[in-house]
Amino acid sequence: MKKTLVILTHPDIEKSVINKRWVEELEKYPERFTIHNLHLVYPDGTIDVAKEQTLVESHENLVFQFPLYWFNCPPLLKKWLDDVLTYGWAYGKSGDKLKNKKVALAVTAGIKEDDYTDNGKYHITLKQLLSPFEVTFFYINADYKSFFAFYGAEDETPAAVVEKNAQEYIAFLNTI
Repeated sequence: MKKTLVILTHPDIEKSVINKRWVEELEKYPERFTIHNLHLVYPDGTIDVAKEQTLVESHENLVFQFPLYWFNCPPLLKKWLDDVLTYGWAYGKSGDKLKNKKVALAVTAGIKEDDYTDNGKYHITLKQLLSPFEVTFFYINADYKSFFAFYGAEDETPAAVVEKNAQEYIAFLNTI
């Protein structure tokens, strides 16, 4: 059985609480998950497209894990998407390498879940905010399996909540 590739994009994972804990939990299951930290592999931002495409092809599922930055993904993940999802590979007449590949998102949001509602502080849901990813996955014919989120990452979070969330993350990944 092929593994799930988790493309981690966090510019300072050591200072992270949630993303770091998620990685620690993923590391308990090396037979199921490959953690690919873009900031460690490409500190200068120069992406080896062929290497990335081969890595994606060698995995059954694909998860993009990142903290929201100004209501979007970190710049290196955007660059990865722009560079790696090429015409003829990910889309276009012969671009079928991601066709039916199960894809999901795992995001940490700094603000509280109540703020991500139609009546919340920003009047938009996290699902709406992540819709460009969803449309991208549909465009490349991937099988989008939604997202897993941790809200309120900017706040001090009790260890028990972080621990429970890490277990829920693995449970989510098991549904992909």
